[in-house]
Amino acid sequence: MQIRHDSFNAFLDHSDAPVSNASEGPLAGLTLAVKDIYDIAGQRSGGGNPQRLAEIAPAKSTAPSIQKLLDAGARFVGRTQTDELTFSLMGQNAHYPEPINAAAPDRVTGGSSSGSAAAVAAGLVDIAIGSDTGGSIRAPASFCGLIGLRPTHGAISLEDAMPLALSLDTFGWFTRDIGTYEAVGDVLLGVSPRKDEKSHPLRLAALDALVLGRAEAADYERMVGLVTTALGKVDTAPALSHSIDDLYWSFRRIQAYEAWATHGAWISAADRRLGPSVKERFEFGETIDAATYRQETAKRDAFRAELAALLGEDGVLIMPTVPGAAPLKNEPFDDLQAYRERALRLLCLSGLSGFPQITLPLGSVEGAPFGLSLLGPAGSDRRLIGLSRMIIDASKES
Repeated sequence: MQIRHDSFNAFLDHSDAPVSNASEGPLAGLTLAVKDIYDIAGQRSGGGNPQRLAEIAPAKSTAPSIQKLLDAGARFVGRTQTDELTFSLMGQNAHYPEPINAAAPDRVTGGSSSGSAAAVAAGLVDIAIGSDTGGSIRAPASFCGLIGLRPTHGAISLEDAMPLALSLDTFGWFTRDIGTYEAVGDVLLGVSPRKDEKSHPLRLAALDALVLGRAEAADYERMVGLVTTALGKVDTAPALSHSIDDLYWSFRRIQAYEAWATHGAWISAADRRLGPSVKERFEFGETIDAATYRQETAKRDAFRAELAALLGEDGVLIMPTVPGAAPLKNEPFDDLQAYRERALRLLCLSGLSGFPQITLPLGSVEGAPFGLSLLGPAGSDRRLIGLSRMIIDASKES
């Protein structure tokens, strides 16, 4: 049975074609929700925009990554909300009721994978699928007290999913516990052959400085202490040659250019009634020319090489996932924007490099969740999940 209505505004009710799953498998007995950008046979995906939903035909087949989970025994229970065309970070879609963050009801869920995070945080499902272009797994996971990995770019197929920015888009998923997270990772990434989870933890002062205030800084240091207990001393890495502000703007320009390339023709064909912030982001993308895009891509390539050299084979960058707890829902628009821009300065490193980053629900500020992240070299996805188990286990013993 599919969930069509819920008190957390996590689910949508526009698609009800039946979805079958294997009766046995590593995910048997676990429930699954899917962000409304992935094709599911017989269903329509609206991508967070009512006009797109009205125009799109039901899918003829199911996205391969979703099918893998169904074949592993996961039981589909519904499609979840997304921010409009996935181009947002707060979980506030102008066209739909705002999802509720069960871990902190007066605060945003984060987005664009807002409904998926809300569904898992509320205990409505065991697993929920999202996507991450600029932080849409990592930010909601931190805000809602969940585990969330942005995989190595291209490691998990995005075939039959609505794109936003092709060089930045990644698959992702949420769970409440590390055991379930590992089980999904086994299905999507393959069982890790490595038994030795040796790592060299590092931190960057420029990233640590982005936490919002004293309470956030104090709890972040406590979380770093948990990493030290589990993995050993966290060394301070030398500063990057690229400033965080430069990386932020490089990310913004690349994302906006690619987003306009993806959706610009459709947006321009009619009045799509985009939400104000989403409309402005697409308009920004329209102003970026190909020469600027090439320049920013070259900058990204240089940064990727520098970060790869810093991390080597076993380096793990320890960092705050976002600046602090989720913003309050009733904060002024300008304050929400300021938080978003500060958060993107943390979130853009994984996006620009294409390297994996996982956020863990280890912290709390004013009673609301606050996550710590591990960022590793390309292809270290399974190792990051294994290290996460070590850290979570250490946190339970402390």
